[in-house]
Amino acid sequence: MNAVKPGRIPVIALTGHLGAGKTSLLNHLLRRPGARLGVVVNDFGALNVDAALVAGQIDDAEAISGGCVCCLPDAGGLDDALHRLSRPRLRLDAILVEASGAAEPVALARLVALSGVSGIRLGGLVEVIDAAEHFSTVDLWPEPPARYAAATLVVINKADLLPATDRDRVLDLIRERVRRRHPQVQIVTASHGRVDPALVFDTAADEDPPDELPFAKLMRDQSRDHDDHQHARAASVELAGPVSPSMLVDLLEDPPAGAYRLKGRVRVRGSRSEQGFVVNVVGTLIHVAPLREPPSAGELVAIGMHLDQPAAQQRLEAVASTPADRPDTGGLRRLRRYRTLST
Repeated sequence: MNAVKPGRIPVIALTGHLGAGKTSLLNHLLRRPGARLGVVVNDFGALNVDAALVAGQIDDAEAISGGCVCCLPDAGGLDDALHRLSRPRLRLDAILVEASGAAEPVALARLVALSGVSGIRLGGLVEVIDAAEHFSTVDLWPEPPARYAAATLVVINKADLLPATDRDRVLDLIRERVRRRHPQVQIVTASHGRVDPALVFDTAADEDPPDELPFAKLMRDQSRDHDDHQHARAASVELAGPVSPSMLVDLLEDPPAGAYRLKGRVRVRGSRSEQGFVVNVVGTLIHVAPLREPPSAGELVAIGMHLDQPAAQQRLEAVASTPADRPDTGGLRRLRRYRTLST
């Protein structure tokens, strides 16, 4: 289900130490068929994205020069780039920000979340870890780095470079260090930045429009690795009628086991009329936005690399099947609170 797009454009930040593999991850994400993506690259003015992909896949690309994006005065440079990329005519599915190796994830997440650009929202922060060099570059002190606390998704990259005899021990140690700082964060292991794009953003279509993105398709056709990744698991349910706002908010606050993303369009019964909302959960971020009209048929989708699909399906179906014939004042108050926090 790719219909959940109304509202603000999600901005996903890619962070990590120099050489961790942020650009490899970015280029891998850009190979997603049908994706309309904007890219902000902050690497001292160097646009380090494959030129063919820029020409064929990205509707607009903005480069911020002058150092770390989170050090720019009042975030003006970042806000300017996000403002240009959030123009409605571009019809972007998402904006990806590749931060420099010097960027501080906590500060970057704050800049995006508090941005003055009205058409965007923080859609996640992906921290890329170099499994082979992490303990000699980033994690050097008794306490785990604070940067883990800002992440919604941690990608332990370059796992293939670890000696086979020591790989499991090192990966377990990295996971333990991350979870000491952020117990709930989702962690995936990858090589060459190959993670399922469904973990990061939605697209309006599964295929490229005819003749619109030819260079990107050529790059994918020539690439040996564009589909060489583990696919995320998903569970979904159609919503034929209004749902209980209390059960919906319970689901948003406590997603199914292994769910990294939760999305959907729903309608709920108010005191006078039905109302429609689009909901998005990324890690611990909850975003709720109103729809102009309640959807005639809605949906809920849960996505995660380690999703317990049967349990997730049961949770979603419980929301879909619970009668919601009467207004639920308490549940509506909770849902509207998240709407207020989201704006």
